[in-house]
Amino acid sequence: MDGGRLAGLGVPQRKAGIMGAITLKAVEKWFDDVQVIKGVDLTISNGEFVVFVGPSGCGKSTLLRMIGGLEDISRGGIEIDGQDMTDQPPSKRGLSMVFQSYALYPHMSVRDNMGFSLKTAGAPKAEIAAKVNAAADTLKLTDYLDRRPKDLSGGQRQRVAIGRSIVRDPTAFLFDEPLSNLDAALRVEMRHEISKLHQALTATMIYVTHDQVEAMTLADRIVVLDAGRIIQVGTPRELYNAPANTFVAQFIGSPKMNVAPCTVADRQFTLPKGHPSPYPRTNTTATQMGIRPEHITIGQPGTGQCDGRVDVVEYLGADTFLLFDCADAGQISVRVPGETTLKPGQTAGLHFDPAQSHFFDANGNAVA
Repeated sequence: MDGGRLAGLGVPQRKAGIMGAITLKAVEKWFDDVQVIKGVDLTISNGEFVVFVGPSGCGKSTLLRMIGGLEDISRGGIEIDGQDMTDQPPSKRGLSMVFQSYALYPHMSVRDNMGFSLKTAGAPKAEIAAKVNAAADTLKLTDYLDRRPKDLSGGQRQRVAIGRSIVRDPTAFLFDEPLSNLDAALRVEMRHEISKLHQALTATMIYVTHDQVEAMTLADRIVVLDAGRIIQVGTPRELYNAPANTFVAQFIGSPKMNVAPCTVADRQFTLPKGHPSPYPRTNTTATQMGIRPEHITIGQPGTGQCDGRVDVVEYLGADTFLLFDCADAGQISVRVPGETTLKPGQTAGLHFDPAQSHFFDANGNAVA
C-alpha cells in the first residue's frame, strides 16, 4: 500500500522519524461538575498496538474520542506526530476511527463505501481506485467490491468499515469496541484479522474493549483504566505476571486471579483456617494473597495452603475448572487437566506454587 499522505486533502504531513506517535499530557475531561478523565499521561509509540481496557464507565471510550477529536479536552494536551493537536478538529488530526456500528451506506457498493471519504475530499478517480483495490486486497474483500452491505456477513461488513479507514492512510487507527456486535465465532475470526492487519500495515493502533481476552491477544501494551485513571500500563505478560494491585490482578486473566485474605507472622503467611507456609517477601504489610488457577495443584486434605470442598466442575475438554469452597478464605478456582476425577462435594488440599504467589496490602497494592 502507498505509505504517503493524501496530498491536498487537509491532512497534515508526517514528520520523518515520528509518524504515528501520540502523547497525552495530564489530560482531563469534565462534564459540568463531573470529572470522567482524571489527569491521564500516556505516550504511544509509532507502530504500537495499544489497547484501552477496563469495566463499563471507566472512561476508555471517552479517552479514545478525545484522541480522535470527537470530545473536547477540558485540561491538558495531546500531541500527534510531535505537533500540538489539542484544539484541532478531527479532520486535521490525520486519524481514522472504526466504530462499534459499521455505519455503511446501504445503497452503495463495497467499492463506493470504501472510497467515499476520498471522493468527497476530491481525490482523483485513479487514486481512489488504487487505494480501494489495495485495501480490498489486504482485507480479502476483492471478490465483494460490487456487493452491497446487505449481501455481506457481519465480519465482512466490519472489514469494509476497516477498509474505509485504510484508504485514508491515517497516522493512526482508533478502534472503539469494533467486535462487540459480532457473535463469538466471528469475534475470534475478526480478532485474528485485525492482528494480521497490524502486522501488515505496521501502523499505530489504539483499540478500546471491555474484553480482556481481546486485550491480551491483540496488544503490544495494555492500558488498564478504572474510574477515569490509568491503573497500570504494560505488556500483556507484564500485567498478567506482575499486577500492580488486586484490580488488575482480577481484571486481567480468565478465569481471574484468586485473591484471599491472609495473615503474615514469623516469615510465614496463613489463609483463614489454612496451614502456615513460607512468606517469600521482606515487606510484611500483606493482608491478601493472590494465585492464578493454573498455579494450584490438588493434594490430599490437610496438605498445602488450605483445604477446599468442590462446589462446581466446569469441563472444557483439555482443561477443567474446579471451584472450591474454602470457608473463610472464600472461593478458589483451580485449573486442572480435563479428565479429572474430582466430583462436587469432595474435599482436597490446595497447593500454591510459591514462585507464582502474589501478595497485596490492605489497599490492594502489590507488596514488593
